[in-house]
Amino acid sequence: MFTGIIEEVGKITSIIRGQRSSQLWVQGEVIIDDLKLGASVAVNGVCLTVSQLCGNKWMADVMSETLSRSNLGDLKGGSAVNLERAMPANGRFGGHIVSGHIDGTGYIVQISKDDNAVIFKIGAPQQILRYIIEKGSIAIDGISLTVIGLTDNSFSVSVIPHTVKHTVLGFKQPGDPVNLENDLVGKYIEKLLMNPAPKTDRNQEKSSGLTIDFLTEAGF
Repeated sequence: MFTGIIEEVGKITSIIRGQRSSQLWVQGEVIIDDLKLGASVAVNGVCLTVSQLCGNKWMADVMSETLSRSNLGDLKGGSAVNLERAMPANGRFGGHIVSGHIDGTGYIVQISKDDNAVIFKIGAPQQILRYIIEKGSIAIDGISLTVIGLTDNSFSVSVIPHTVKHTVLGFKQPGDPVNLENDLVGKYIEKLLMNPAPKTDRNQEKSSGLTIDFLTEAGF
């Protein structure tokens, strides 16, 4: 589990490409301090497992499923990547609950300034947009951000200068792909509402009466 608060921008030092998979060698200075074999690290928001350690570099195996759902396949030697270690049990949630399991990719439509903020407009497919709401959370390349605008085919986030400077957003240009992870809450609610538990005498007695019609009538 991650929080979407990036610890540092690392660098891809080399990529060993297989037929449908890859091995990424990543260099970092901050997270390497207590990194161990088997540890989880979010690379551009993708949860990867440390398979080898060598000085200030570490290697992770990337499966074909991960390559097909994320932008990791577009990386090359020298690419900058966002890095975040898994959240410790005594840590703080500075962002929101991020699993590191990417829902898909979007692309940067526009980058504009709004006084001290930078507005990123992101184009995304409908299967991702359906879970996005204004003022809700979204992870972009592993960065926890708040949605400020939503259209039929895109959404926008406002980013403070610190975040732009200390993440890969500072290197992005219109047209660049970005990894997107929706807030978990919406997906779980949809699953529970669309696939209710089989009715038995026992759970009929305990039923809360929570239905889509009930939520609609209540203004949700």
